[in-house]
Amino acid sequence: MTSPADVGIRTVTEDGLREWTRALSTGFLRSPEVTDTELEARRGGFLPGRMLGAYDGERCVATFRSFPQELSVGGGATVSADAISNVTVTSTHRRRGILTRMMAQDLAAAKERGDVVATLIAAEYRIYGRYGFGPATWASEWTIDVPRAGLDPRWSGPADGGRIDLVDAADVRKLGPELHTRLARQQPGAVSRDERWWQVNTGVVRFGESWDEPFYAVHRSADGEVDGLVSYEADDKWDAKQPQDTADVNWLIAATPAAERALWQYLCSIDWITKVKTGWRAPDDLLPFFLPDPRAARLTTHADWLWVRILDVVRALEARPYDGTGSGAVGGSRGLVLEVVDAAGFAGGRYRLEVSAEGVGFCTPGVRDAAEITLDVRELAALWLGDESAVRLAALGRVREERAGAARVADALLRTSRRPWCPDIF
Repeated sequence: MTSPADVGIRTVTEDGLREWTRALSTGFLRSPEVTDTELEARRGGFLPGRMLGAYDGERCVATFRSFPQELSVGGGATVSADAISNVTVTSTHRRRGILTRMMAQDLAAAKERGDVVATLIAAEYRIYGRYGFGPATWASEWTIDVPRAGLDPRWSGPADGGRIDLVDAADVRKLGPELHTRLARQQPGAVSRDERWWQVNTGVVRFGESWDEPFYAVHRSADGEVDGLVSYEADDKWDAKQPQDTADVNWLIAATPAAERALWQYLCSIDWITKVKTGWRAPDDLLPFFLPDPRAARLTTHADWLWVRILDVVRALEARPYDGTGSGAVGGSRGLVLEVVDAAGFAGGRYRLEVSAEGVGFCTPGVRDAAEITLDVRELAALWLGDESAVRLAALGRVREERAGAARVADALLRTSRRPWCPDIF
């Protein structure tokens, strides 16, 4: 067996893309054959210095890629993120510390660049906590039983003066970016979509030899403003001469509840559609309650989604808005002293978080005050966007109160009225 020292980690160049892509496909249990189409797609998204490979001789046995991203923290603010993707280790080379070495190299580079956080979508839950990542958002999928939903079968469009139109991929590439920016400003957990995202998701850039064009529908408000878009596919199934078709939603974004409601009602009104599969939605999505019978939306999946690794505690805590100051929660306190533990050394230390009456956060590092709450950097990541509860983590033994009631103060400061959500996978 090759020793860990014999496996080298190096930055991938364009000349090494084919071998790296073969290893990526192998790690994801896809055919190891690399087509010219896929290679060209990979080349189009190549960023020098952001792609790592582990090599046993000349054979690539592990892959790792990162790219720049903006992560919304709400209130129109974003932070710079090191988005991590395409992580694989070939089964012949597991348990040799290869991923640990690649992760350490990438996070160190991200810290040096000044990225506030690193982000990823975890294929498996148990991998990334040891690198300081915590699940910062969750996602849910529903399947709507259309006949049971109780919607008006004669619905022909929004009653508020808005309208829905089918559009083509070129329209989506033109209309989508501005709409997504509107959504991201108000949605903590949303990540940026660059021009390449829109090209990949409308078939301009193709990783396979074929592309099945989906349907696209746009919602325009009564004043003509585009405030909703959906991409969906449909099958063609019949039983005893009765349609049993399903609409599968690839993605649906909306800047207003009215647009969101109208797009779901549109999907449920399409002739022959008896089921709608929603794709990944926010865990507290409004969808079930858009239906006269919310039970017609059956929850089929609920799971962790966006994982975050905080690299700069001060900038992370000062970037996001706050709903309250925590005043009066414990002894009239308007802040909290946190002891953050980070085995990797990127973000550990003692910090005082104070929040003004206007909801602006101020974070001071290196304070000498006694810590009121102690937590690992991965637990801070789970709390940071407002989804998790410090009281719950304390009950689980993952947060330690150094002062009675400190977890309640943390919740008063950090939790949000609506749960954060990341609409994307990357």
